[in-house]
Amino acid sequence: MRVAGNLIREIRGERGLSQAELARATGLTRSVVNAYEHGRRQPGVDALARIAESTGMRLQVTPEAVDPIRAGRILEQVLDLAAELPYRKPGKLEYPTTLRDCG
Repeated sequence: MRVAGNLIREIRGERGLSQAELARATGLTRSVVNAYEHGRRQPGVDALARIAESTGMRLQVTPEAVDPIRAGRILEQVLDLAAELPYRKPGKLEYPTTLRDCG
């Protein structure tokens, strides 16, 4: 997936920066910026935040929305499957009382 690389290239292009200039502004190496842009490496959130900040932007990460109705249906299915599992009463554990019983 090269979404991050395309975004970095687009931001850099809009700001008129070379890879070397962006690298200096973010504290990354030019080769790392190049690897991000070409999809050979995936930047972490911290690197993306530094890139965004160095170009006057702010990175905001939002969690995916959870559909409560779908989540409820999935939970119901899991509970139904669990109810179908055979129940075995746990056996009684017996411990050896002498060394002779151990072997």
